[in-house]
Amino acid sequence: MDQAPGRYRDVLKKYTPEGYELWFWQEMDAAERQARLPEADYMVVINTHVDGKTLEAARKLRLVQRTGIGVNNIDVETATRLGIPIAIVPGGNSVAVAELTILFILALYRHLLPIDRQTKEGKWPNWAYRPVSHEMDGKVHGLIGFGNIGKETAKRSRAFGTKIVYYDIVRAPEEKEKELGATYLPLEELLKQSDIVSIHVPLVPETRGMIGMEQLRLMKREAILINVARGGIVKEQDLYQALKEGIIAGAGIDTWEMEPVNPDNPLLALDNVVAMPHIAAGTIDTFERVVRMSFQNIVKAEEDNRPLHVVNGVETARFA
Repeated sequence: MDQAPGRYRDVLKKYTPEGYELWFWQEMDAAERQARLPEADYMVVINTHVDGKTLEAARKLRLVQRTGIGVNNIDVETATRLGIPIAIVPGGNSVAVAELTILFILALYRHLLPIDRQTKEGKWPNWAYRPVSHEMDGKVHGLIGFGNIGKETAKRSRAFGTKIVYYDIVRAPEEKEKELGATYLPLEELLKQSDIVSIHVPLVPETRGMIGMEQLRLMKREAILINVARGGIVKEQDLYQALKEGIIAGAGIDTWEMEPVNPDNPLLALDNVVAMPHIAAGTIDTFERVVRMSFQNIVKAEEDNRPLHVVNGVETARFA
């Protein structure tokens, strides 16, 4: 288990199943880790990197349970070789990420951060930003990825009056498209048509670097790009050049190629960038939801050896 400060610890204790003992990895010294790791039955992972050496030392480990959907901080290859299933909690953070996506859009469209700063400095930019401020109403919102987060984002964006288009390697059922008013488009066409582009795909070899200068040049000059997925999906140097040269109008970035983001990253110096520290899912509501789902899945694995939402093909909990 990762370190769990303050109220997070209360939530973890609240949902820990009866008869289970909870150990916090980040609070152990090396000797404690060495002693406890071989005795651990389950591992709940938030953000800590779990390498192959750690997995190999956990000789009784039956399941690695991720509290989100990304598993790039876990040595999946080693877990699979050892017969340890890795499970995720799909949909657990969808609402929080969708809400932050909308926040990014509104902050960029209304130039919230520079206006806030200037107002606090004693200036009064009452008219300066009006000619370059926009409403979401009537805009085309293109979503790259139409899973749980994409659909929740589409629902909220549509409430602001946008037209929803999306791209995904798996097309949504016709009834879901009708429900959300969503139109499927090939990626290139989505980039050309959209005023807002938001990214909601996982970081896998096929998506790494999928948005670079070639794709950015397809976008409208007044378009904005929102990345609440993973940093490696967008080529940051290309994005910086596109923003600096006015190829696109702005970007909201929650995830970065290097995390924590380097303070010298040139994107941080741009007024047309809203930057956040990989915090899209960072609400207490989401944490409570994913912890509850995680422990429910551990109990299921204990009772019938078949955890839900396994992503590495190991369908049954391991017996040491």
